[in-house]
Amino acid sequence: MVTFARHGYRKTSMEEVARAARISRPGLYFLFSSKETLFRAAVTQTLEHDITAVERILADTGRPLPERLVEAFDQWAGRYIGALTHDVGVVVEDNPGLLGEIVETVPRRFEELITDAIAVGSGKQAARPLAQTLISVSVGLKHQAGSREFYLERLEVAVGLVLR
Repeated sequence: MVTFARHGYRKTSMEEVARAARISRPGLYFLFSSKETLFRAAVTQTLEHDITAVERILADTGRPLPERLVEAFDQWAGRYIGALTHDVGVVVEDNPGLLGEIVETVPRRFEELITDAIAVGSGKQAARPLAQTLISVSVGLKHQAGSREFYLERLEVAVGLVLR
């Protein structure tokens, strides 16, 4: 993902990916038949890793809900804010046609997880718009934030307001 983020999908060559992975180009083609297949696998692995981490964070009910929500959003979006890591999100957002349904199913799962975490205190019906509002705030902050710290500070405020 770092190589795709650095150069963008179109400008990334299999040679560059192979070099970054420290394998031969033929070895890379043995594992992945095309750049599109490799890109899809890399994004899928990243999204699945992120959603698994979010599940783990939100399941830790021994911690306060606001703390868990901020950490879940940090895992989902905050960690991609900054120099090169910001471009990871951009390269995914710029190539949805290459990725298939995962770019819809995993964000939907994220919304469900956030909704379920909030629903414990407010009920499912009230929780959905609260979760959707926090997701909208996160998206806006991601595009405004010059740093991960700024994103997290503003997100903490938003979580506090939404959960009042």
